[in-house]
Amino acid sequence: MSGYPKDSRTPKVSRARRDALLHYIEDLQAHGRLVFTSDESRKALDVSSNAFLKASLRLMQKNKIIRPASGFYVIIPAEYRSRKSVPPEWYIDALMKFHGLPYYAALLSAAALHGSAHQAPQEFQVVTTKPLRPISVGVTRVRFFTKKDLAATPVQDVKVPTGYFRVSTPEATALDLIRYYSRAGYFNNIATILAELGDHLDAEKLRLAAEFDGEVAHAQRLGYLLDQFTDPAPSGHLYEWISERNPKFTALRPGWRGPVMRRDERWRVLVNDEVEPD
Repeated sequence: MSGYPKDSRTPKVSRARRDALLHYIEDLQAHGRLVFTSDESRKALDVSSNAFLKASLRLMQKNKIIRPASGFYVIIPAEYRSRKSVPPEWYIDALMKFHGLPYYAALLSAAALHGSAHQAPQEFQVVTTKPLRPISVGVTRVRFFTKKDLAATPVQDVKVPTGYFRVSTPEATALDLIRYYSRAGYFNNIATILAELGDHLDAEKLRLAAEFDGEVAHAQRLGYLLDQFTDPAPSGHLYEWISERNPKFTALRPGWRGPVMRRDERWRVLVNDEVEPD
């Protein structure tokens, strides 16, 4: 047996190392931050990749942090640990900066933010320029859609406890609902949302959003639905913009082989789907 006494401090040092990441995130949270990356935390703590991975996995198992993307972490405040997540709005801006991609919250998520309370979206929907895998953490899910001309889409900032995130304007949201109609619950659901968004749509901003979007067929379908399901319809300037381009007739529901029930001469839409708001 060794003649040296045991060092009673050794277990405390080991535990301090083991809890270093916990103390680190507690300090971040105390200073108002809820996100961090593996690279910055490893540098701050001066630990190996393996040590950081083990520590982060322990905290994830305890529902103290989540990892929406490899190398990107979000701290879960105590009041959200039963959900095993936090609202995506709280970290989406930081996540997209981490990816180096432009973005905006869109579709059903944007519609809900603009006052459409018809149906709580089952996922947080985001438009960006490159494909990203869906995120599923706790009770939340984030789904991404791609759009090459994203920079032309009118957006606005929305404040959340962690800062701000971008969301499409009501007018751009309305056009995106048409563009991604299958992801928005098809036209019955879209008609219901448009009826609720009608009071938030500005006629001139709607025309400008259509001009930025550039897809005349999207504007034709939107104009038709607005005339059918909003009163008064904010579509006057949109109609003028479309008329200047003298477009061909377009199917209300593209790719659908249902019979054409009528031809709408005003919007030059072939109505091949019976739309009934929920």
